[in-house]
Amino acid sequence: MEIVFHDKTALVTGAGSGIGEAVAKGLAASGARVLVQDLNLAAASRVANEIAATGGLAKAAGGDVSDPAAVEGLVAQAVDWGSGLHLLVNNAGIAGPSAPVGEYPLDGWNHVININLNAVFYGMRHAIPAMLQAGGGAIVNMASILGSVGFANAAAYTSAKHALLGLTRAAALEYSAKGIRVNAIGPGFIETPLLSALPPGAKEALITAHPIGRLGRPDEVADLTQYLLSDKASFITGSYHLVDGGYCAQ
Repeated sequence: MEIVFHDKTALVTGAGSGIGEAVAKGLAASGARVLVQDLNLAAASRVANEIAATGGLAKAAGGDVSDPAAVEGLVAQAVDWGSGLHLLVNNAGIAGPSAPVGEYPLDGWNHVININLNAVFYGMRHAIPAMLQAGGGAIVNMASILGSVGFANAAAYTSAKHALLGLTRAAALEYSAKGIRVNAIGPGFIETPLLSALPPGAKEALITAHPIGRLGRPDEVADLTQYLLSDKASFITGSYHLVDGGYCAQ
């Protein structure tokens, strides 16, 4: 099944590594112009340069997606570069502190909510008017398996991802008839830099929690993201798709 995004401009947040990098590279390989955003501009530049080296179209952008003015600027940059914005992947996210609710640091809570939830709202808030002007578009919000199940000592992350599903569904109801589809993806534990801080033995424990017997790969999430953004998924909106190796089936 060939997916093409010729004459489409995409904004991918948190695209300097992991899932976001795989999404940006996949979209560019399918013909999209990709604005590669990351808080770490050097990481975004590396990804954009690697895309360009293979013949794709990409530009790097920094900025803090928890700042609504910065997000507004990112959308404007994408529109000016590509004569419109057609695709948005709200991928930027952080894990946050590990602590039970009664001990969870307040600054940690606010930081996780700002990055994992508020930034997604800001992305849609500014991208949707641009997409309407461009004649329509598609949005994928990167949630998590923790959008449907709980996880001890991760209250902020779990709360943000649950709320993200509600935000996705509300936006889908509001804009699907206007030519903008909005969906969410729930990755299981994926081999990304986010897992690099795990203590010894934790990764092995996570592997056993996935019936498929391994962790996921970024490209496996990117492939579904491309499909949901494409015209092949023209009747899919307001939905939540797990890529979790059977984690939530247990």
